[in-house]
Amino acid sequence: MREVLAATVLLALATAAPAAASSDPLSPAREAELRVLLEQDCGSCHGLTRKGGLGSPLTPEALAGRSDDDLALTIRHGVPGTPMPPWAPLLSDAEVSALVEMLRQGDVQ
Repeated sequence: MREVLAATVLLALATAAPAAASSDPLSPAREAELRVLLEQDCGSCHGLTRKGGLGSPLTPEALAGRSDDDLALTIRHGVPGTPMPPWAPLLSDAEVSALVEMLRQGDVQ
């Protein structure tokens, strides 16, 4: 089931409009899509409330000791040897920054 969900999300992202340039602001629609990505795809490993599961917790408290740059690098390049995939082929710098901000704010729907 997890593989089907991940494949569906990857397909949706791959067929979406090309990633915006890093300096372009994100549209409200794209921000909403990123929230779904965060909730569904990240949540499939890190827990739907991001308190941990297969992956480590992604709560603001758990991430407090990590810099925004470090979080962005992890999102972009994944973690080799773990199920955490690299998202750089699918997400712009602006989108990665938006995800980091959502994680910092603890945005959980």
